[in-house]
Amino acid sequence: MKQCSLLFLLCIHGLLAFKVPVLNIKSGFEIKNIFKTKFNIKEVEINLKSTLLSMAIIPLMLAASPSSAFADEAKDVQVYWGVGCFWHTQHEFINAEKTLLGRTDEQLTSRAGYAGGNKLGKDTNRPGGKGLACYHNMMNIADYGGLGHGEVVGTDIPKSQVKGFADQYFSLFKDNDRPDKGDRGGEYRSLIGLPGGVNSDVFPIVQAAAQREGLNLKLLEGKGDDPDTLGKKSVWVMDTVKFPFHQAEVYHQYHDGFMMGEQYPESYNQLGKKAYTAGRLENTGCPDTI
Repeated sequence: MKQCSLLFLLCIHGLLAFKVPVLNIKSGFEIKNIFKTKFNIKEVEINLKSTLLSMAIIPLMLAASPSSAFADEAKDVQVYWGVGCFWHTQHEFINAEKTLLGRTDEQLTSRAGYAGGNKLGKDTNRPGGKGLACYHNMMNIADYGGLGHGEVVGTDIPKSQVKGFADQYFSLFKDNDRPDKGDRGGEYRSLIGLPGGVNSDVFPIVQAAAQREGLNLKLLEGKGDDPDTLGKKSVWVMDTVKFPFHQAEVYHQYHDGFMMGEQYPESYNQLGKKAYTAGRLENTGCPDTI
């Protein structure tokens, strides 16, 4: 397809460069077409160059429409979802990937992580290392809460499937709030990360999903280091370019939840080690148990 498009553009360039003569046909001259019909032409100026270019523009316009739009819809986008503790949230989005996308264990992308803060920390023992966001630890290295981040689950999903995943997200809310109200603080605030944030072309799709669920939530533009949403009936919407996703430690991946009924099969728990061995999870540089 790309080769055809390139060839077409080269043809257009050739037409522009080629000096096509202008044919002037004066009155009194008769032309017969293939149907033997006579035309009396009084004063006609045919500019072949303009005619050919006009004909060439039509297929170019047609080529720029539906196929490229469909390709854009099928392309994966990075979106993250936060609604309290990320353990249970990850489990629910793993199920969504399998149900909505038909993904196998080897194709799953839902990862527990951190997002929404304005800065990253450092490991003082490795001053030249990358910026970090880590879970609370005895070494006090880059504590995600102190850095203003919240717990989220990052997903790589087709743009066309944002609707289904947004439906899954808002189904987790109870009484316009996160289900685990025992967790307090900005670390557990409700937040969504979209490419472009509230200016994303999929933001209206997310808004509609909240309405379908019958929720009375305000979707607010996040500025970073935003406060807890508990009792506020609100969700922070982040721009994933300004506030990217940071994968959490491996020991947090595919973890049991801590509420009743959130003890998952061992086969689920083992997916974390398998993903790390296969390279789908990375060593974050934070204190970890792998």
